[in-house]
Amino acid sequence: MTASATNDIIARAVEVLKENDQGAYTVPTKGLYPFQWNWDSCLTALGLAHYDEARAWTEIETLFAHQWPDGMVPHIVFHVWNDGYFPGPEVWRTGRPTATSGITQPAVAGFAVRRLFDRARDKTLARERASALLPKIDAWHRWFYETRDPKGEGLVAIIHPWESGRDNSIDWDDAFERVPTEGVEPYIRRDTLHADPAHRPTREQYDRYIWLVQHFRGLGWDNARLHDASPFQVVDPGFNAILIRAAADLADLAQALGDTAIAAANRARAEKGLAAMERLWSDAQGQYLCLDRITGKRIDSASVGGILPAFAAIPTARAQALAATVERLAANARYVVPSHDPGDPRFDAKRYWRGPVWLVSQPVTPISRQAIETTENYGGRA
Repeated sequence: MTASATNDIIARAVEVLKENDQGAYTVPTKGLYPFQWNWDSCLTALGLAHYDEARAWTEIETLFAHQWPDGMVPHIVFHVWNDGYFPGPEVWRTGRPTATSGITQPAVAGFAVRRLFDRARDKTLARERASALLPKIDAWHRWFYETRDPKGEGLVAIIHPWESGRDNSIDWDDAFERVPTEGVEPYIRRDTLHADPAHRPTREQYDRYIWLVQHFRGLGWDNARLHDASPFQVVDPGFNAILIRAAADLADLAQALGDTAIAAANRARAEKGLAAMERLWSDAQGQYLCLDRITGKRIDSASVGGILPAFAAIPTARAQALAATVERLAANARYVVPSHDPGDPRFDAKRYWRGPVWLVSQPVTPISRQAIETTENYGGRA
């Protein structure tokens, strides 16, 4: 690729970021997602830092300004009124000073803040901003293990598919059947006005999504109660790997900033989580699998969520096995990595997390084991 072509791509990327910049936060995409989303903002900050470091720090600070008192960071912050998205704040009714949703998303903030700090050109600014964010991110990590790992096993559960970032994954199908559809308040979806309905979750899936929101709302969004009260409790290996990596990165950052207590707490979380991840490994699938916490059984569904653990410091043998799995997928798919194994009869080439590649599609080429063993960055919007 020529220098001119590279510069053109960079300019276009900056243009996209600026188009979605709302001043102190970005939206994932105008129209379909008109508010601030949790992990989108953290990953967007890594892009912003290439041309405006101060703005990149502000992106994450704006998100954490709406952290709940118990440490939870919501997956949506509704900064302004907009009726183009459902479910909006009138459905969530979380009672926050600025309206937010009542569930969370993958914990990429620790990873993102460490990257901003390590790559900063303005070291004084980076130390100041990172030091202020450090205890807030630590509180979020602590919240996960206090509320979503009630038995102290080292792995956290999601209680709504939207928390995973992989909304309509095949991984959730069986557990999702336990979620009722009766009693769901009438609603009008907005997503299908902006995107092809054939690509989006089905009506039945949406009914279950909304039932869970109503159920949690009925419990007053009390995070001490929601895990056990949810009929959907799934331990997602990708979600946990992101949290484990974020804890390890936060530990390194805390050490650099002289906070040994936060460093020790997060290093312990990461080590315990990595050990517990072994429970999710499947030799038959050559990857990690989700666990249905209610039944206590692994979910036989080979999705990209089981490959995402390459993001964490998993054992070398596991990384090598994941590399072999990706190579096998590459031989059977036009693009890699598909969000679900094309060999599974449930594979759907059009519906978001049931088959299509997300977020960037690239032509299939031979994949080296080294490439996946040193994988450093994942992201997406769901």
